[in-house]
Order: sequence, then C-alpha cells, then structure tokens
Amino acid sequence: METIKRIAESIKELLSIPIFTIGESHLTLWTFLYLTVLFVLLIYLSGKLRTWISDRLFSHSSMHIGMRLTIGTIFRYVLIFIGMLIILQTAGIDLTTLNVLAGTIGIGVGFGLQNIANNFISGIIILIERPIKIGDRIEVGSIEGDVVHIGARSTSVITNDNITIIIPNSTLISENVINWSHNDEKVRFKIPVSVAYGSDVKLVEQLLISVAKEEKEVLEDPKPGVRFMEFGDSGLLFELRAWTNTLTHRKGLLTSKLNFAIYDKFNQNGIQIPFPQRDIHILGTKSEQNTPPTVKE
Repeated sequence: METIKRIAESIKELLSIPIFTIGESHLTLWTFLYLTVLFVLLIYLSGKLRTWISDRLFSHSSMHIGMRLTIGTIFRYVLIFIGMLIILQTAGIDLTTLNVLAGTIGIGVGFGLQNIANNFISGIIILIERPIKIGDRIEVGSIEGDVVHIGARSTSVITNDNITIIIPNSTLISENVINWSHNDEKVRFKIPVSVAYGSDVKLVEQLLISVAKEEKEVLEDPKPGVRFMEFGDSGLLFELRAWTNTLTHRKGLLTSKLNFAIYDKFNQNGIQIPFPQRDIHILGTKSEQNTPPTVKE
C-alpha cells in the first residue's frame, strides 16, 4: 500500500512540474493532459451536436438538408469557441495573458497562415450566405459534381465518376461558380441538331418536339421548344430546348437519351443528318501550269 502511495505521489509531482509560464499562469504536464482530453471531448461532442441538429431536431421540418447542416455546423463552431474559453478558464489559465500569444498567432497568419485563415473565413461566409449548400450541383472551372460536405477549410464535391474532389473554400468565393440547383431544381438543356439542306423544316420542328414529349424525364411545363439557329456550312442548325428536374445532376444521360431518340425519329421520317462536304478543284500538274498558252491562228 505504501508503495502505491509513493508511486502516486511521484506521478503527481511529475505532472505538477511547470513546463513554461504565460504571465502568471504556470503550465504543467497535467495542464496539457487536461486540455488535450477536454479539447478532444469538445470536438467529439460538438460533432454529435451538429448531427443531432441536422438529423433529429429539424428532421420533420420542410427545411432543406443543406440548410439543416449549415445550422448544425454554425452551432458547432459556436460551441467549440465557447467551450475552449471555458476549458482554458477551468485549467487556471488567465485569458488576459493570452494577448501575447494572440499577437504571435496574428503574425503567423500574416506571414504563413493567411491561406488557411482565408479558407476558414470563406467557409464561414459560405455557411452564412449559402451561395452553395449540401446537395447542390456545381461547376468550378473543369470540376463538376455534387456538394457532399462543407468544412472549415474546404468543400468536398463528388463527380459522376464517384471521385471526390476537395476544393478550397476561398476558390468558391473568389472564382465564378455555376450552381445548377441554387434556386430551383428545374434546368433547361439545349440539344444542337443539324439536318441536311432540303429537309422539311416544319417536319423537323414537329419531330423534335415529339421526341421531347415522349421522354419521361422532360417536363411538360415549361414546354419544350425548338429554335432554327442558322444556315450552317453543311446543314441547317436547330436547337432542341427541354426542361428537367430529375436529371439535373446527370445532363450527359438526358442528352444521350434525346440524341438516340432524335436519330431514330429522323430515320423513320426520312430526315437526313448531314456530314461535312468539301469541293476540291484540281488545277492540273505543275508542268501543265508552267506550259505557255497555245496561240491559235
């Protein structure tokens, strides 16, 4: 028993050894262990709170899942901030002595951490203004996919190839972002179509409209339309315009289905799809070109 008591006292003395001092606060090994355990617990519980808010608290409301996740994330950040202040106070650290540390962090942000700070602030702006939200279909440069996660530093986008792409939040604030489902799920697709010269343009219009109406993924309202765009080099250029709210995230699939149907419909009605044609004029061989003209008397 005495041995255990001596071991406990030795561990207590070891944990009570000051490592360094901030102002009048002495930071010991025990303080670091205390802060580490509580900070890890705070991060864990705040994550659970975000999940509870988004999946339980507002689960029966008509609120969009993206909005629920945004509210949960903001609550998590607020809880982490308040919790850190409380933990520091209970650890015996005077917060007024952290001014020097805050100044040091500020210098670090100015020199080497500005990119991280920029992404974090951009993430807060995205969560508050909500230019994009979870579930949105976005395009950023050559990247196109569905938003699956908005974090403090970056946003995760998953493509149709099931590839997750991590985009820094600052990129979503500073660059042009195409949001296919920001205000409404309805999106209009434009399908270019070319037919041979001499085709019945009224029949072409009727066939394209019928293709759109027969496709179940195309909305009846707004109605599909056809535009005669221009007289091309090899054919007459039309454009089928169709609305959908089910294949917004898979525009390639809808385009393919309509193109298959258009090809079959044109074949059934004798409408030809043109191919590029060029006229070649042969002037003759080089020797023939250099031969002086013959003068007939």
